[in-house]
Amino acid sequence: MKRINFFLFTLFSLAFTVVYANNDTYSGYNKLTIFDSMTVRMEENGLSHYTNHCRYRILTPAGGRDFNTIIIDYDPLSAYCEIRDVKIYRNGITEEIPNYLVCDYPAPARMIYWGARQKMVALGRLEPGDEVEFTTYKKGFTYALLHEEDPDAKYIPPMKGHFYDIVPFWSSQPIKHKVYQVSVLTNKNLLYKIYNGDIKVKTVKERDRTNYIFEKREILPLLVPRGTVANNDFETKLILTTANNWEAKSKWFYSVNEDYGSFEVNDEIKSKVAQLLKKAKTENDSISILTNWVADNIRYSGISMGEGEGFTLHKCEMTFRDRCGVCKDKAGILIGMLRAAGFKSYAAMTMAGERIEDIPADQFNHCVTVVQRRNGNFQLLDPTWIPGVRGELWSSAEQQQNYLIGLPNGAKLGITPVSNPQNHYINMSATSQISKNGTLKTTVTITADRQSDRAVRTVFRGFRENWQKNVENQLFRSYPNAKLKSVKYTNNDKYLEQPVKITYKFEIPEYAIITDNQLIATPFLANGFYTFAMRHLYTDTNIEKRDHPFQDGCSRYIKIVENMQIPNGYTRITTPESKKLSADNISFNGGYSIGFNSVQFFEIISLGKRIYKPEEWYDYKTAVKYQRFYMNNPIILSK
Repeated sequence: MKRINFFLFTLFSLAFTVVYANNDTYSGYNKLTIFDSMTVRMEENGLSHYTNHCRYRILTPAGGRDFNTIIIDYDPLSAYCEIRDVKIYRNGITEEIPNYLVCDYPAPARMIYWGARQKMVALGRLEPGDEVEFTTYKKGFTYALLHEEDPDAKYIPPMKGHFYDIVPFWSSQPIKHKVYQVSVLTNKNLLYKIYNGDIKVKTVKERDRTNYIFEKREILPLLVPRGTVANNDFETKLILTTANNWEAKSKWFYSVNEDYGSFEVNDEIKSKVAQLLKKAKTENDSISILTNWVADNIRYSGISMGEGEGFTLHKCEMTFRDRCGVCKDKAGILIGMLRAAGFKSYAAMTMAGERIEDIPADQFNHCVTVVQRRNGNFQLLDPTWIPGVRGELWSSAEQQQNYLIGLPNGAKLGITPVSNPQNHYINMSATSQISKNGTLKTTVTITADRQSDRAVRTVFRGFRENWQKNVENQLFRSYPNAKLKSVKYTNNDKYLEQPVKITYKFEIPEYAIITDNQLIATPFLANGFYTFAMRHLYTDTNIEKRDHPFQDGCSRYIKIVENMQIPNGYTRITTPESKKLSADNISFNGGYSIGFNSVQFFEIISLGKRIYKPEEWYDYKTAVKYQRFYMNNPIILSK
């Protein structure tokens, strides 16, 4: 009787939702989801069955254009998928889409070719007011793992006998009513937690099962400014898991790869390690040489290799032979090579772009390497993200990011440290001269390191024969009339040996504005140069306040100094006021000093981390405003 009531509750709720779906609240949106109901039934071995019943209404012509196809992604190596019972309601008429019109296509792919597919059905032309109702069924898991003879074995999740799910209760289009219900065996000890909002929860007991019902009404999209962290970090979501703790997850991740032999190396790999380490003199030399070799020689390309995908890392022999793989393959072969060199090394899972919450569900999308130094400390290595980055074995674009190491005795969830902004400096210096006719003559030198070095070196992307032109264009885009005398730069092929350095010598006619009694000009470097390497300058400072954390690409330090000679006869010099800001993670200091027939401009900006709290927004945008202030306010020389 309890089971009947469980489903009657759902049917009554959905019927109520359809009747009361009309509301001016949804004006301005293209589609309204009237109800979205997901029912999940978990078996003892972890295999789960997902049935999704959904109905939506087209609100605008654009909605009819953008939502006229139902698409369900799945991986046939780990999941089975069906689209069932598709109906269109228009003008009081119900139109059923026959099952034979459901198509099964290869999913669009780029760089990762694991054989993902899409179930798809076209709905034809839809008009405002039309409604679409459909049911989908899925069993399985997101990742493909090692297969067994049981035909359903490939659908069992990585940790056999366990269940987890991450359910967003947010959307880019409004949802009238969303229901998620899961039925698990009572002995499975399901843990769940709701983040960033409220969800109504109901529990229904049923013999040896417990049914959990989660529902939320009137889900409206949150309009957030650019630069806000991922939606999952601040919008309402539900996370469920049967794993006891992070230590259990860590032990499992260690065991599944050790049992498979992911890090075993053959004689050919051992020989390569010995060859690479001939010149290594220190522990750090060995780690650096091997990490950079994997980063530069194992190209990022995911080829469908059947069994062994997902959390199970491919064997080193395969990756070494094919010289390609995704993050887990690059991490795996580096572990094998480090072990061949005598180090203790392990795999770690992390989540690039989002926070990992404190409940031990599989909130991971990236794999990296960990090496244990002789002093016992663990060091993170990422051969996927460091190609082209000088001086880093772990990308500082991944600071403030959670990770979990697979260890034999288990590990707790960790977080990557903040990188000192001075590690990622950009130094720009110039000596310049303004003539009486307004021509600017200057020599400019730019140096940068680590993540800033990588940003500056984007001018060397593409064909080698275009590098010189790319460097020159940084000047000509802003000053087409500039006369370039020379430009020199460091050898980009040897980026690991020295920071990037680019030196320009040029003239810009009519740079200054000349009047009868005044000369008006902005120091060249104050005007903005290589701004593409300073991501913060693209920030919208018109945003009054932020309600959610926001992010930059990396911590960063910028120092700009220019000495400008001025022509004789100008005895009165008016400069913009000095600006200064000092906060915990953000600082700015800039202004002018006046010498004999010269003006010196300087500004120093320090941005201390990648992810900031909402209350740090005022200081962050103030630092950006100050830098722009000097870009927009020239000096005035008077006779």
